[in-house]
Amino acid sequence: MKALIVRKEGDEKPVAGVEDISEDMLPEAEVTVAVEYSTVNYKDGLCIGPGGGLVRKYPHIPGIDFAGTVESSSDARYAPGDKVVLTGWRVGEAHWGGYAEKARVRADWLVPLPEGLTTRAAMAVGTAGFTAMLAVMALEDHGLTPGHGEVLVTGAAGGVGSVATAVLAAKGYDVAGVTGRPEQADYLKSLGASRIVAREELNETTKRPLEAETWAGCVDAVGGAMLARVLGQMKYGGSVAAVGLAGGADLPATVIPFLLRGVNLLGIDSVMQPYDARVRAWEQIAANLPMDKLEAMVTPATLADLPGLGRDILKGQVKGRVVVDVTA
Repeated sequence: MKALIVRKEGDEKPVAGVEDISEDMLPEAEVTVAVEYSTVNYKDGLCIGPGGGLVRKYPHIPGIDFAGTVESSSDARYAPGDKVVLTGWRVGEAHWGGYAEKARVRADWLVPLPEGLTTRAAMAVGTAGFTAMLAVMALEDHGLTPGHGEVLVTGAAGGVGSVATAVLAAKGYDVAGVTGRPEQADYLKSLGASRIVAREELNETTKRPLEAETWAGCVDAVGGAMLARVLGQMKYGGSVAAVGLAGGADLPATVIPFLLRGVNLLGIDSVMQPYDARVRAWEQIAANLPMDKLEAMVTPATLADLPGLGRDILKGQVKGRVVVDVTA
């Protein structure tokens, strides 16, 4: 089987390349999946390159997401021929992942592919889209409905932001997309953004704990000073779903928005989500993500492209969603 193997000798930098390996090298687990597609996330870039403290031992197969067909299973929940998708659970980090023609994983980590989604579409969604849907679900669970003002999406041209923009627009929300790349304006509008907000308008802290009530909700992939600024601009009772820290892990904010406006800061984790929440999110994706908008986000790739893509995503140079055909 073909796989992207990352090797590291001593203190040398990791080196990634496509190799032919034996299926016997796969870790022990209940379900073997013939992988059809994977994708590229920021964590994948770390695991392909510097490791980022995520990879426990080498040689390693990255790929935190994959979709494919069950080849064999010792667990009654899955049978040969079943279509499945996997995101999270530290697969591709601590456990060999989806950058190979086959993967062997625990049955608890898999989710049946919902009707209406192909394995390719599932990887156009991937962890980024799954996280975006979890964020939208959390905002709606906390009262967000269309018609009550603009919903802000920060880092809108990235993987999470792209799917969040498309889903929110399809659900009838007015979406304002934040980007530091003006050349992405047309792309974001094609996904459904009604207006574009320049990153410079939000990435500086202010001494005022509250500003004009502007946003009915927010999906934030940036964190840092931008998140602090957005909290002070939320409408009364509004919620921010925090999904990332592209702008830093610090939060130079005050508690005033929480106390005087009842603002909610909702943490979104996709890695350890329980099974029922995963099923609900994937069903919502199948029902609410416009497939034409999804396809517009996709850049196709093969295993051989992954070392370069890993470097690119760490530099913020990957737009939308990369779909990796591991069999090509």
